Amino acid sequence: MSRLDIALKDASAAAELLRETAALLREDPARQGPVLHFGGAGQVVMTGDMHGNLRNFAKLQKFCDLARSPGRSVILHELIHADTGGGQPDLSIELLIRAVAWKVEFPDNVFFLQSNHELAQLRGQEITKGGRSVLDDFASGTRQIYGSGTEDVLAATNEYIAALPLAARTANGVFLAHSLPDPSWDFDFSVLEREPDARDLAPGGAAYSLVWGRFHSAGDVERFADQLGVRLCVVGHTPQEDGYTVVGRLMIIASDHNHGVFLPIDLSRSYTMDELEPCVRKFVGVA
Repeated sequence: MSRLDIALKDASAAAELLRETAALLREDPARQGPVLHFGGAGQVVMTGDMHGNLRNFAKLQKFCDLARSPGRSVILHELIHADTGGGQPDLSIELLIRAVAWKVEFPDNVFFLQSNHELAQLRGQEITKGGRSVLDDFASGTRQIYGSGTEDVLAATNEYIAALPLAARTANGVFLAHSLPDPSWDFDFSVLEREPDARDLAPGGAAYSLVWGRFHSAGDVERFADQLGVRLCVVGHTPQEDGYTVVGRLMIIASDHNHGVFLPIDLSRSYTMDELEPCVRKFVGVA
């Protein structure tokens, strides 16, 4: 039985994988402060929110084929808090365990970013959807799998979340994050040069703003990108029924449903948005 198979059933093994991943995230050689940096060779595959979607994750793994593609990297974010509907349990802890096992197997190829749902899980900040508590549902679903070991798994999940970087940027000028700061807030760009503290992660803080922001106009994106010195931005966070949308120099993608997409980016060339948009791939197109 593989380490992953054991961790999908055994709380101690799951917690160990989560804590091992947290250490890898903190010590990642691609990381400078809270930002991952990718050079000018290979490919990075950006995803949108996944929210427990195991089918799309399996297709992503098949596409990436990391055992045969050492020059390819993949970025994951917002893995937990499934949109259960119909009273089904939230078992998105399974996706998280599969993802961290992937990271442990391919530490130089699999990367993660902070998101608003992960940050809410860390802070114990309630999010409600359809009148239900996503934190309670996540704890209940985790308990369904891990029983008396649930608290250890949830504590290890928080250690993993606390270690997540805020964003990534590429040498060819693409900024990758869960979202962009709310345009109505005065964003402190210095948070991208230092590890965020508790104030940064709390409501009103810079890191909080980065993962919670919505409703960006093309002008908002233009100003943010120019301030950072990047050409384009790619994020998730805002639901996309058709998989993705473009707002000026911003692409918003979603990976959590049947119309979900992911975005392979060639690091050896530069892009305009018109050139980047045709690179979008649909999960349904992966056999």
